[in-house]
Amino acid sequence: MAVTLRALQTVVPPTVLVQEQVRDIFAAQPGLSRLAQRLVTASFNLSGIDTRHTVIEELTLDSTVAEPQFFDAATQRLLVPGTRVRNELYIEQATKLFVEAGRRAINACPGLEASDITHVVTVSCTGFYAPGPDYMLVRELGLAPSTQRYHLGFMGCYAAMPALRTAKQFVEADPNAVVLVVSAELCSLHLRTSSDPDTIVASSLFSDGAAAGIVSSRPPAAGENALNLDHFETVITPVGEGDMAWKIGDEGFEMILSSYVPHIIDEHIESALAPLFGRDESLTRTLAAGVLAEAGAVTAQAQDDTAATSSSAEPGQVLTAAAPGSPLSTAIAHWAIHPGGRSILDKTEAKLGLTETQLVPSRETLRTNGNMSSATILFVMKAILEQENAADGDRVCAMAFGPGLTVESSLMTVLRG
Repeated sequence: MAVTLRALQTVVPPTVLVQEQVRDIFAAQPGLSRLAQRLVTASFNLSGIDTRHTVIEELTLDSTVAEPQFFDAATQRLLVPGTRVRNELYIEQATKLFVEAGRRAINACPGLEASDITHVVTVSCTGFYAPGPDYMLVRELGLAPSTQRYHLGFMGCYAAMPALRTAKQFVEADPNAVVLVVSAELCSLHLRTSSDPDTIVASSLFSDGAAAGIVSSRPPAAGENALNLDHFETVITPVGEGDMAWKIGDEGFEMILSSYVPHIIDEHIESALAPLFGRDESLTRTLAAGVLAEAGAVTAQAQDDTAATSSSAEPGQVLTAAAPGSPLSTAIAHWAIHPGGRSILDKTEAKLGLTETQLVPSRETLRTNGNMSSATILFVMKAILEQENAADGDRVCAMAFGPGLTVESSLMTVLRG
């Protein structure tokens, strides 16, 4: 039975953060060491981000808030509210984003009514309250009181992937199930000034946004773009537990995001993908044929022109070096890579031999919206479906990374109704 993800919709709050302006404000904060000031400039400049969005309306240079809690525009000083203040704003603003994203997904799904929703799965790691966003969706969208509700909390940037997997399992257990999946993250609530390198990197990347979609066994309608959810896989890398983490402090949530994370992904991304690809016999055969063909071509070239090959190169390097147009990038047309940062995308592109075009959806999502934690991967999937070159039957590989270090991946297929 085919299980599809339909009606992907995204929402961002109206307040825009221009990266260059935010950089200058963070670099000018009192108490920063000279090294920290240089780290701020480097982190913001190399982030690959132009703009981000925030629910904190006072985070603007022209703010006239009489009693600011997060940013004093008059002195351009970042303030330090406690965790309770941050979470209270989360309750108010996250609810709006959850409801708006959910409403848009239902309205964008042909032939679907709110009363058809049987399950709700919500995702967030940037705040807490109960009754939570799952409850608010039922109440505000007019869903049936009997709607089954599940919330995946505090899992980090990869959490939308297990949410989709859970939704798929619900539909496989009951073909009549219709699951509304909504992720909303308000990362900007926890940004702060600091000389700590991890905090500086987090401040240069994270932002706010929400996304939602409908998972069911119903095929896409005529003219509708959707994704068939083929396979999912979870892998915990053997290292990295202390390099990416998310903890609750007295002054908000504290992100640990070390500069070593891209290196961990670079070292383990191939082994993380192997079990996912092993689930798909057709893809396995295609990849095997491609690797053999590539190896044969490279071997023939080496025999015809041995002088072109460095005498110091190992044979394995000649046969396995990743390059754009590799068997992997050919077999899987589209790649939804969670843009945890520019360096993560760079490492993934080089390691897997992907083309620049295949990373455009991830890089553009990062450039215009920043890292919205768990919601980000859904933004990337939506961008892929909106590309003109996304044809019916194209394979999609999605990957997201989070605390642990955990790698969540999925194989999907583009469906054109």
